Formats: sequence, structure tokens, C-alpha cells
Amino acid sequence: MSKAAGRLLRFRKVLVRFGLLALAGWATLAIFFSNLPGFVRPWMAGIFAIGSLVALLGRYSNRRTRLGFLAAFAVVLAWWLFMPPSNDRNWQPDVVLLPWAENRGSQVTIHNIRNCDYRSESDYTVRHYDRTFDLSKLKSLDLSLVYWGSPYIAHTMLSFGFEGGGVVCFSIETRKEIGEAYSNIKGFFRQYELAYVVADERDLIGLRTNYRGEQVYLYRLNESADLARRIFLDYLRKVNALKERPEWYNALTGNCMTSFRINTAPYNPDGRLDWRIIVNGFVDEMLYERKALDTSLPFPELKKRSLINERAKGRDKAPDFSQLIRVGLPGAAGLE
Repeated sequence: MSKAAGRLLRFRKVLVRFGLLALAGWATLAIFFSNLPGFVRPWMAGIFAIGSLVALLGRYSNRRTRLGFLAAFAVVLAWWLFMPPSNDRNWQPDVVLLPWAENRGSQVTIHNIRNCDYRSESDYTVRHYDRTFDLSKLKSLDLSLVYWGSPYIAHTMLSFGFEGGGVVCFSIETRKEIGEAYSNIKGFFRQYELAYVVADERDLIGLRTNYRGEQVYLYRLNESADLARRIFLDYLRKVNALKERPEWYNALTGNCMTSFRINTAPYNPDGRLDWRIIVNGFVDEMLYERKALDTSLPFPELKKRSLINERAKGRDKAPDFSQLIRVGLPGAAGLE
């Protein structure tokens, strides 16, 4: 065997071993963050981790032990994949009621639109209302980007505005139980059900600007009325589907941005993949390059003017909140 062939063989072995160790790490975390009883999970995860290291790296590691590891991994994976989501848990008050919609021609009635009255982030009165929208009067489609820490990752929300002042906002989130907090790591391991929150902007945007202290950028999208209607109806189809059949949230494949792309890509003529869909803190830059945002200003200036925190501050109780946060906002005021 030549030296080059020997090096290639060693590289392949290292690559295979690294891949197996990655699988072992994932399976260990899947057990640790599973729905097994609390006192069992760390023990089961520890046993699996130690057994995996022995099978893959120990002095007794061989082809048979590696096959044994793969069999054990397959059991964990199958169990994880068949772990069912549920709509019947002890939910936090703001996500107890699920929204749903009825279509009658151009008239769409959305039930359980949320409009919480916040006194602080965790102290609020939950309120809901029903409203009928006329699809022929859909006049605007806006994107909110919410930054709570890193500039690389943002939460995305879509707002649909109708003639007459009605605005409804969609936020794709985790549906959390009482006492449960979001964890970036747990978000990969089926710990939260997926929720499409349909709410008043005084709720979804006001919560973030006035009580969480997050940075919210609001962009008017340059899209056709037909595209906006298709996206709106697709969101409502998903809302109704989740009421009938819950799904798991996944921080990589089923989050606010990937779900946003799934809902819009079938109708968007420029829905091609881009790395900024994953590192979505830069998705506004991507949309600017694709001319989906106002390009009459340089992008840094557009972003600066699209920050709405000052306009929203202290105004979440105002009935015209949606109009106030859009005063001076760059971009077209209506759909084409």
C-alpha cells in the first residue's frame, strides 16, 4: 500500500469514528432531554455515553462493538422519532387557546386572536377576540425582526394589514408549559410543541419592545397582493392543522425562520435557499438584495430607520398602536 493510500485510509477511519462519536453525543443528549422520569434520565444518558465510549474508543473497541453501538443508537433514534407531540398539557396561560380560522369565499374569520394586556413580561391578563377579514382588502405585508442578544439570530414575525386598519400578526414560537423556559439546547430535542401565535401587534410587538427590551425592526415588503393573500391563507392552513394535529418545534428544522420559508417558498418566485435563512439575523440584508425591501435608501440607513422601539415605547395600550409604529417607516404603504 502506498503512503498516499495509507493516509487516505487513516483519514477515513478518523472520519468514521468522528461521525460515530457525534451520533453518540446526540443520542446521549436526546436521552437526557427526553420525557423519561427526571431521576432516570441522567442515569440512562450516562450509561449510554459510557457504553458508547467503550464501544468506539476503548481497548475492546472492534467491529462487533461498533455494530452493537449502532444497534443501540437505532433504538434511541426510533424511540425519539415516535415520541408523540400533544395538545393536552399544562400550558402557560398565553398559549392555552389555539387559534383557528374559517374561510367563506373572500371572507376569513380568525378565532382566538390573542391580545394580552401586559403589566410586565410575566404578569399579564390573557384576552382573545375573533375578527373577520376581507381578502380583497389585504393591503400590506410587513416583516418584523426581533433581536434579543446575538446579532446573528433573530425572531421573525409577519404582519398582514387590511383596509380599515385591521392588522393581524403571526409569530412562530414554542408552546411552553407552566414553569417551562426556553432552552436553545432543548429546542433540538423535541421538548416543545410548535405554536403559530396569531395576535394583535400590541401583544406580539409591544411585548418585545416595551417589556422584554428587545430590538424590533419592522420592514414593509414589496410583494404583490396575490402573493400576500397566498401566504396569509397558507399560514391559516398551518394554524388549523396544528389545532388538529400538533407538531414538535425544532431549533434547526422547525423554527420561526424555516417555517416562514416553508409557508412562503411555494408562492415566492425568488424563494431560493440562502445561508441567511439559517443565520437569520441577516435575512433583512438578503431581502434587500432581492429587492423585497425598499432600496431607495442604502441598507444601513434603511435598517436604522426601521427600528421601531422608540415609536412603540409606552404605546402598547393605544388602539392605533399599529399605525403609530409605522409613522415615518420607509417603504411602500401598500401592496402592488
